[in-house]
Amino acid sequence: MASIYANLPSPPLLVHGKRIPFRTLQKLPLSTIKDRQNCVAVAVKATGESSESSASLSIVKSVQNIWDDSEDRLALVGLGFAALVAVWASANVITAVDKLPVVPSALEFVGILYSSWFVYRYLLLKPNREELFQIIKKSVGDILGQ
Repeated sequence: MASIYANLPSPPLLVHGKRIPFRTLQKLPLSTIKDRQNCVAVAVKATGESSESSASLSIVKSVQNIWDDSEDRLALVGLGFAALVAVWASANVITAVDKLPVVPSALEFVGILYSSWFVYRYLLLKPNREELFQIIKKSVGDILGQ
């Protein structure tokens, strides 16, 4: 555990309507542990990894394992290129559909209805949220082959 004790006076941030530059705030005096009278004690702890970062690291490791275990890397590169082309093509299709007169409004209405159903089905109650998390974990496991 690392602890830092600092005497941080509160300098005025506005003097005669002008802001104090950031350089001035960086030059604040720090006190030692001996003269801790009238100072603010700040304790900083370093903790282990959070679950979000470990989950993202496991995904990265899974992708690295797939890349290392693959015998046909050219096919993986081709698949990535095809995914980029598909994203580009779908963006152009969406732009073309957006120029049609009635279709964007109808699709927006369908999107609002589906979003409302999704919130009602999966997000309102805790058991439904847990079910959604299980579905997502299962899908990610199926995709990554775990």
